[in-house]
Amino acid sequence: MDFQSFLFIRLLKKGLFLLFIPFLSFLLFLGSFGIASGQTYLDPESPIKERVDDLLARMTIEEKVGQMTQLNITLINETGDQSDVNLVPEKAKELLTNHHIGSFLNGEAVPPEQWLKYTQELQKIAVEETRLGIPIIYGIDHIHGASYIQNSTIFPHNINIGATFNTENSFQNGRITALESAPLGHTWNFSPVLDLGQNPYWPRQYETFGEDPYLASELGTAYVDGYQQEPGDIAPYGLAATAKHFLGYSVPRSGWDRTPVDLSMQTIHEFHRPSFQAAIDAGIKTIMVNSSEINGIPVHNSKQLLSDLLREEMGFEGIVLTDWEDIGKLVNYHKTARNYDEATYQAVEAGIDMSMTPQSLEFNESLLKLVKDGRISEERLDESVRRILKLKFELGLFEHPYPSGEDLDQIGIDSHKKKALQAARESMVLLKNADNTLPFSKELDQILVVGPSAKSKRNLSGGWTLAWQGSSEDRYPESMKTISEAIADKFSDTQVVSIDSIGPENSDRRSHFNEALNNSDAVIIAAGEEPYTEYVGNITNLELPEDQLDLIRAVNQSGKPTALVLVEGRPRVITDIVDETEAIVWAGLPGFEGAEAIADVISGDYNPSGKLPFSYPQFTGHFVPYNHKSSAVYYFDPDVANNIEQANKTTAQWNFGHGLSYTDFSYDELSISDTTLTDNQQITATTTVTNSGDRAGTEIVLWYITDEVGRITRPVKELVHFKRIQLEPGEQQQVTFKINPKNHLGYPDFEGKNILEEGYFTIHVGSQNARFYLQSDSPTINLQSK
Repeated sequence: MDFQSFLFIRLLKKGLFLLFIPFLSFLLFLGSFGIASGQTYLDPESPIKERVDDLLARMTIEEKVGQMTQLNITLINETGDQSDVNLVPEKAKELLTNHHIGSFLNGEAVPPEQWLKYTQELQKIAVEETRLGIPIIYGIDHIHGASYIQNSTIFPHNINIGATFNTENSFQNGRITALESAPLGHTWNFSPVLDLGQNPYWPRQYETFGEDPYLASELGTAYVDGYQQEPGDIAPYGLAATAKHFLGYSVPRSGWDRTPVDLSMQTIHEFHRPSFQAAIDAGIKTIMVNSSEINGIPVHNSKQLLSDLLREEMGFEGIVLTDWEDIGKLVNYHKTARNYDEATYQAVEAGIDMSMTPQSLEFNESLLKLVKDGRISEERLDESVRRILKLKFELGLFEHPYPSGEDLDQIGIDSHKKKALQAARESMVLLKNADNTLPFSKELDQILVVGPSAKSKRNLSGGWTLAWQGSSEDRYPESMKTISEAIADKFSDTQVVSIDSIGPENSDRRSHFNEALNNSDAVIIAAGEEPYTEYVGNITNLELPEDQLDLIRAVNQSGKPTALVLVEGRPRVITDIVDETEAIVWAGLPGFEGAEAIADVISGDYNPSGKLPFSYPQFTGHFVPYNHKSSAVYYFDPDVANNIEQANKTTAQWNFGHGLSYTDFSYDELSISDTTLTDNQQITATTTVTNSGDRAGTEIVLWYITDEVGRITRPVKELVHFKRIQLEPGEQQQVTFKINPKNHLGYPDFEGKNILEEGYFTIHVGSQNARFYLQSDSPTINLQSK
């Protein structure tokens, strides 16, 4: 079916045909005229390469530069405010017709009908009032669900998805985000974050899937598959996901956002490249660049990283996009360029395709000047513009430029929210449960819910929700529950008293708290953080704020059964109160359905199964990821360093992969099919997992491998596989894992080439481990003897 027929039938079904006769006539004219006059780019039957070549040949330098520019909504709305999703057509027309802008971005959460009107009007100017009719591609920060649309489905943040160790949750996050935003013309989503959450001071840790590259690779790939949906439920419309932030952004020395990073190329290849490589292999269409610098070179002007590594070695063929205003930051922040012209030259020559300028035309002016002065060739422009046009053709924007506006009543529907709720439930991590304090009985007379997150919706959702830094409490949906409300619903026969803060000594608020504490049979402390992201979330002390620690101490001193619920985007140190706190649940940032998920776990209606996707630090000034080098904890006692679990306890309060259940699981009879293998062989490891408790539960089986000796120092262990299994009380299940030397036993050198060394390896699962030997047919180097 051709485009005109498709549109005719669609409009007829919607009863809108008469309203769109003038527009349809224009399309019919444009299509017939374009094809008849040899304009191949307007012919949907022609191959995309030919369409790109034809369109590119027709473009002026000014039009090419415009396609490489992305501007913010504030330049085309009424107030200049990010929250204002109302187009001023005259502003948009001036930028589109005179400056040929190829992309716009962002806004905040408004009703879907308002988004639809805005994107339709904006696209109409691009398609109908510019010389070549090139549609714009609209970018937006739908970070954990369609978060800039009112009443959409909001999933837990990625750090919670990481705690589920379930690719299905990441897939559904991507898929439902696509279903709810695609009809509004939100074609380009700046997600997923594929950085590693290895530094808990970094204020964007919650946007990552955790500290492990394998976990990030698996969950990132699942998100890309769910969001890009080829062909998918949103056909014939297409969408582009964005892998960000390429690369190493998340491990600044200071922990503060956008501050310098020092990484060897070997560390980049082994730890920070894999998640991006996996996304590229999965077909991700765009990549956003790290705003920071690595080894003294801002990534935005690093040809080594953006061209040599990303393009040549990793094989990425899509669009490389800057982050917010980052070409200008080469002048006033990194200071590698004397002026904006020089910054533009550095970034474009390094490999940037599109500049998120985003609030001025400086990039256009500088790039035009550089081309006219001969410093940047038109051939270099063509490389980037070709990629941009190719994406627009791949997404079907030339045939389907206007948002469909269909199925808006499906935004935030119950079936979508159930997926988000299940993800939130699976993400709850039971860190401690002394004397089986949890779950609380539903027969209690009174429960006290106290703390800064007790009555807060915004705390549950974190940043990038409704607005960049989250929004005011009154903007969150009425249907969304607070923790107090969810507990009251779940414990329907129990009096639930809710207090968000206890106030100073001798105050009325403190008296109220003391009375409620004395009269309660159990206490839930809802602690944690308020929303933040990026540099706004920079902190100087990782410890949970002192007023919250004082609150926890006051409750613990009462002797009442107590559960501490941590609603936080990064692990805040709580070492001083861990021993006396009976039960601790890490809830992370579980989203709009998060309060219900917390209540399900507290009540026992859901048996917690989440495991930490990061190492929970014990100290504010010293922390290492679980896959650290042996020497990272060696200090004066080599015996500690050689015992992985003991070594981890010296830095972590709880290790990566830690998570309790209301039942017990045991691992027995780990066996391997052979104790020796060669490069081209596989061996199978098998263990038996038993639910030895008295209730059904889900166990996440985590497989690790240790390379005992390496030419380049090796991590103490590395995650290589995970699997979720459900077991009834007394039930057993055999779980297997095939060890493939090239996939699981090698590692990259400083140039990214794989090293596969002969020697001993240990596989770990649960409390079990087994040793085997790799006998290489052509060993890189033989470091070990049998």
